[in-house]
Amino acid sequence: MSIPLRRTASPSAASPVEAVDPSAPPTPVRRAFTLWLVAVGAGVFETVLAVGGLVANGPGSGAQVVTGLVIRIPVFVAAVVAALHMRRGRPWGRTFLALGLGVLGTASMVVPPISALAQGRSLGSFVEKLGAMDLVFGMSRVVHVLAVLTAVSLMFLPAANAYFRSRRAN
Repeated sequence: MSIPLRRTASPSAASPVEAVDPSAPPTPVRRAFTLWLVAVGAGVFETVLAVGGLVANGPGSGAQVVTGLVIRIPVFVAAVVAALHMRRGRPWGRTFLALGLGVLGTASMVVPPISALAQGRSLGSFVEKLGAMDLVFGMSRVVHVLAVLTAVSLMFLPAANAYFRSRRAN
């Protein structure tokens, strides 16, 4: 099997030649993978903040903590597993991430605040009541949503589509 060669981006005339592995994921897929890990990291961080807030509210929040963890931990694990498979060119990994987390997961993060605004809560009254932890959580949520939306977009760029088609043929 011969591996195509390409010149590196080095401007010198004697630039080295590097091997290009055609089965390696293209840049959009690698970046999408990294962004899925960022999204999972943000989700874990948000979970830690939420659990901390519930625990601070007293001992009656134990059931809420357990319920939240029972839901979130499997989602985080499934996201990492699917991202690993997506990076390997498995179409089901890309589909799971795009539909399961890109659509449903994003909806679960953005629908509640949008619903609150639709029910007549003003953005000004909401902002007035924010504490430091709310701001930290909100910034993490913005990073989380942007990472998911960007990762989904990257997974469907032409180079990514070609990669998934080529991997399906193998």
